[in-house]
Amino acid sequence: MDPHAGSHTAVVIDQAERVPGRVRVRACAAQAERLLAWAAAWPQRTWAVEGAGGLGHLLAQQLVAAGERVLDVQPKLAARVRLLAAGDVNKNDPNDARSVAVAALRPAACLPVRADDHAAVLKVWAKRYRDLSRARNQVVCRMHAVLCQLIPGGVSTRITAGQAARILDQAEPRGAAGMARWVLAAQLLTGLRRIDVQRRDVQRKLAVAVRASGTTVTGIFGVGPAVAAAVIGDAGDISRFASRDHFAAYNGTAPVEVSSGGRVIYRLSLRGNRRMNHAIHMAAVTQIRYRHSKGRAYYDKKIAEGKTSKEALRALKRQVSDAVYQRMKADGRRAAAGPGGHPGNGSEASVAGLHPADRLFGQATPGPEPTLRPRPGRSKAAQAGSSRRTRRAVPAHTSA
Repeated sequence: MDPHAGSHTAVVIDQAERVPGRVRVRACAAQAERLLAWAAAWPQRTWAVEGAGGLGHLLAQQLVAAGERVLDVQPKLAARVRLLAAGDVNKNDPNDARSVAVAALRPAACLPVRADDHAAVLKVWAKRYRDLSRARNQVVCRMHAVLCQLIPGGVSTRITAGQAARILDQAEPRGAAGMARWVLAAQLLTGLRRIDVQRRDVQRKLAVAVRASGTTVTGIFGVGPAVAAAVIGDAGDISRFASRDHFAAYNGTAPVEVSSGGRVIYRLSLRGNRRMNHAIHMAAVTQIRYRHSKGRAYYDKKIAEGKTSKEALRALKRQVSDAVYQRMKADGRRAAAGPGGHPGNGSEASVAGLHPADRLFGQATPGPEPTLRPRPGRSKAAQAGSSRRTRRAVPAHTSA
């Protein structure tokens, strides 16, 4: 299948790559029914959809819902087939669909398409939260630029809606140009407040979606609902990663080998899913920010070994990636076991994970408001009193 916004082109091939038939259907409500009726002549079939996670997502999901076996073929695989084909191959929809089908003959290179689950829900709200955050940054930058022309020196710190409102109340614009800038700043303030309301609403939806997924990724220090949703939404089915190394290569936290001959060199990876990489980066930075975290201890250890701050941060990001992978693998085993099953080993890398009582963001579900401050510890007097009560409660004959 070569899907497009207006039409879909399908080509059927056999093991010898011969083309016994092809069809083109208009993208409409009956697209899946028409394709299934055309493919009824080949009962033993597998559908290969180019970009089943993008433009072909809806069609692939419709075929899966109809009980069909569907493979997701990455566009670059079909492009390689077209490039290596013998002779001149014209660039058109039937040839593109045939290239997709040829690429799907190697099943190891194509992943099966599954029905949308909680990962798809998390991906939707994570993208919405990311888009709102970018829109907010744009509004804030524009407000800073306007305030620099209204107030001497402007605002040097991060600005909030309340702070901007107080500044505008105290501002005294001069002339028509000053009044125009003041009105523009007021409009930007209205937009900032609207985005803040939308972001809070999406944060609540993210928390509910993360809780419904049953994930334990939020038990890692520095991983809140937004980070967990970004990682799980883009990773999808964790079983498609054979090991933590494959997962790290996918999210860009594993170094890239650029060796030649006897020289073995590893460099910073700029590949992988950059959204997941950014989410893991935020979790690592949060761990470094709090000196009591194990992540900060690991970071300081790398600094003491002679690593630069960036190198130590990259090493910590890999530890966070491994911890996320192990948590997601444990969640997958628990889900496969079903009610009453054995969840398996849910341990994670000791550097990047902490006991749930020490989590940075607290609960990932509606309840107490998340906080960036660690929970206050008990006073020394209360601890001493508890220790005395414990010693009195232990019988004299109890062995140490």
